Amino acid sequence: MKKEFGKWLMDIAKYIATAVVLSSVFNEIDSWQMYVVGCASVFLILMVGLWMASDKHFTRRNRSNN
Repeated sequence: MKKEFGKWLMDIAKYIATAVVLSSVFNEIDSWQMYVVGCASVFLILMVGLWMASDKHFTRRNRSNN
């Protein structure tokens, strides 16, 4: 279930990226804030989606002082 939710989040990131590009093309919006918020949200959602969809979850290894 976690893997499927990760794939769903990756799809959402693609939809947001498409919405930002299409709205800037059709409405000729020159607001840099929209691009910053759009890129930041796509990056964040994509990273969470990739982390959840991956089979290997990276964890810190406990270092022992031998």
